[in-house]
Amino acid sequence: MPKLEITIPFNFQPRDYQLPFLKAFDSGKKRLIQVWHRRTGKDKTDLNLTIREMTRVVGAYYYFFPTYNQGKKILWDGIDKDGFRYIHHFPNELIEGQVNNSEMKIKFKNGSLFQVIGTDNIDSVVGTNPRGCVFSEYSLQNPRAWSLIRPILAENGGWAVFNFTPRGKNHAYKLLKMAEQDPKNWFHETLTADDTKILSPEILEQEQREMRAQYGDDSLFLQEFYCSFTAAILGAYYSTQYDEAEKRGRFTHVFWEPDIPVHTVWDLGISDAMVVGFWQGVNQERRLIDYVEVTGKGLPEVIKMVKEKPYVYGRHFAPHDIEVRELGTGKSRKEIAQTLGIDFEVVPNLPVIEGISLVRSFFQKLWVDKTRCEQFLEAIPQYTKEYDEDNKIFKDKPNHDWTSHAADMLRYTAVVSDELGSQQASSSPSTHNDIYSAI
Repeated sequence: MPKLEITIPFNFQPRDYQLPFLKAFDSGKKRLIQVWHRRTGKDKTDLNLTIREMTRVVGAYYYFFPTYNQGKKILWDGIDKDGFRYIHHFPNELIEGQVNNSEMKIKFKNGSLFQVIGTDNIDSVVGTNPRGCVFSEYSLQNPRAWSLIRPILAENGGWAVFNFTPRGKNHAYKLLKMAEQDPKNWFHETLTADDTKILSPEILEQEQREMRAQYGDDSLFLQEFYCSFTAAILGAYYSTQYDEAEKRGRFTHVFWEPDIPVHTVWDLGISDAMVVGFWQGVNQERRLIDYVEVTGKGLPEVIKMVKEKPYVYGRHFAPHDIEVRELGTGKSRKEIAQTLGIDFEVVPNLPVIEGISLVRSFFQKLWVDKTRCEQFLEAIPQYTKEYDEDNKIFKDKPNHDWTSHAADMLRYTAVVSDELGSQQASSSPSTHNDIYSAI
């Protein structure tokens, strides 16, 4: 029987503008960033690179999207403009057994494994040992995902690719700026529509007209086709208030006042993240001095973390679902917390939109410690309305993603703001002292 020959990449021919990225990878770069405009074939390029590496080095290879559903829609069920399915870039002759559609997993006969994963479930890969990872639409992903994967790849010499179009100066922007300062270890490339010239002036003009008509300005067009990091994030609830607070210097070093009680406000999760905000009420200011966000831990574990901090606590607030009784024990989490030394008060159950309106006013009182609450400050400006893909409009309700937990905690805080006290402080919130360094 003649020997079977398969060409890898399979049914893929890179375009000229994609070659610098591929050559950088082949030269030994293991951290690569693609800020490429819409329609440049980011995922097709990265998928074929991943498939090639699966044939070269046996290992696990993960393709991350912001959510499981996005991964399924964009890549697993995705079809290019020529009607070719993305997963058909995997040659059938190399696949062992059946493709696992429910887990979006493909195994090669040489032992390599490929899987599409949503970083809304990033804990599912904790403890694994991937050799290569692609973070697709990284600007929309929970930055915690890279924090978990980075030490694994550092230890085993694995590689990571980040592709995205901008969504403001968020964690993806910061990663790009860091890469620019480290050319020895990082490759980065920004390609606008003027750089690739793959879209005609007529198509670009049509895209601009349609986006302007739909959204009222050129923000999305500049973001998607000209890779603008300064264009407004469409559908963001608090962009105006956040920008104003930042300009006024209220995201700074906000130290702990030991003579003033610390109040906690919680957003509870079961499989999702659980969030605790640590607040001090000083005159008319509401100071977020500390922030904890954890995933995969139960209420007793988080209460233990809270009690181990050095604060003298005042009141503890949680949403109304803390009173729901669990089927297994017949007890509510409020009752369980009481046995562990925390007596929760229930936040009034206002409609979400009403609470969002309160938050916008609450920003006038808000001070946030920029170091201890970095994750909170990453999430809040990216908290957006849900987008209706079918009707091409934003719905009047929040999108549930990695930003939701921080935003919900902030909303609960705005509702109970008057309950957090108005103590006198010894100094302004931006004054740094030794106490700050100690916590």
